[in-house]
Amino acid sequence: MTEHPAPSLNEIKQAANSLQGKIVNTPVVKLSSDRIAPYLPDGAEMSIKLELFQQAGSFKARGALLSVEALNEDERQRGITTVSAGNHALAASWAANKAGVHAKVVMTKTADPIRVAGCRAQGAEVILVEDIHAAFDEVERIKQEEGRTFVHPFEGRYLTLGTGTCGYEYATQVPDLDVAIVPIGGGGLISGMSTAFKAMNPKIEVIGVEPFGADSMYRSFQSGQPEKLEKVQTIADSLGSPLAMPYSFAVAHAHVDRVVRIEDEDMLRGMAVLYDALKIAVEPAGAASTAAAMSVLKEELAGKRVGVIACGSNIGADAFAGYVAKGRELL
Repeated sequence: MTEHPAPSLNEIKQAANSLQGKIVNTPVVKLSSDRIAPYLPDGAEMSIKLELFQQAGSFKARGALLSVEALNEDERQRGITTVSAGNHALAASWAANKAGVHAKVVMTKTADPIRVAGCRAQGAEVILVEDIHAAFDEVERIKQEEGRTFVHPFEGRYLTLGTGTCGYEYATQVPDLDVAIVPIGGGGLISGMSTAFKAMNPKIEVIGVEPFGADSMYRSFQSGQPEKLEKVQTIADSLGSPLAMPYSFAVAHAHVDRVVRIEDEDMLRGMAVLYDALKIAVEPAGAASTAAAMSVLKEELAGKRVGVIACGSNIGADAFAGYVAKGRELL
């Protein structure tokens, strides 16, 4: 399906070794507290990987750093550019700063102010535009006029290698999972994690989860080819990709068993439960896989060993408090 095959387990291990000491080997916690048990599948042994503790606040730091470190000297001098609702922009800004490379990031005007400020704090130049489509157009202009290297937010071998290291870590930390549930924005996270999970444990079931209002990968799985959305509408801006891309789609399609969809309200409930029960503060995307286990997948996961991931927590205090309050009302 693609001329660029998925990374091998050996390549993922090599990438993990190259990242040692630069990124955080994030912990996994068992969801065994009596305070959260009533919301989870009956009898399931659930664990959550706390990737919100990662550099720059999300899993994106892994692939961003691999991408920046792969630049040649001319590319380093010209700098990088990227487009993002926030998490990838933060990660690319952090990675560029770490490597002494200038970053110019394009974000939408609706991006959480804490994310914009975070990019600028890392020395990045931030350009704000109306929407995600305009953002991709602006990045294309920057590439052409300034010769910067585009570090794509979810498409590319280095990004998939980076998320592969996250899956490899998880499969090493909890080697006997029956099911892994992974959120999908553009497909960068699930492409790498699913590759690693399947390589480490071929019997594992990998399930992707998307919001109904940003279901490009779900539609792509249905049609068998990358699909593009006319409109994105979800509170989970980190999952708001308007399209699936050939490489990440092909790798995900080869390793992911299926994709399910959830409502924004499910993520609000997930945010409220994770915070009130465990004091884990995540953005909507960070609650997505837990939310799927609490809702559309709850009955079928009973009695199974299930892994979910808190993929990021780059959200302002006011927005977080508002979402959690709404989530409590829905429980």
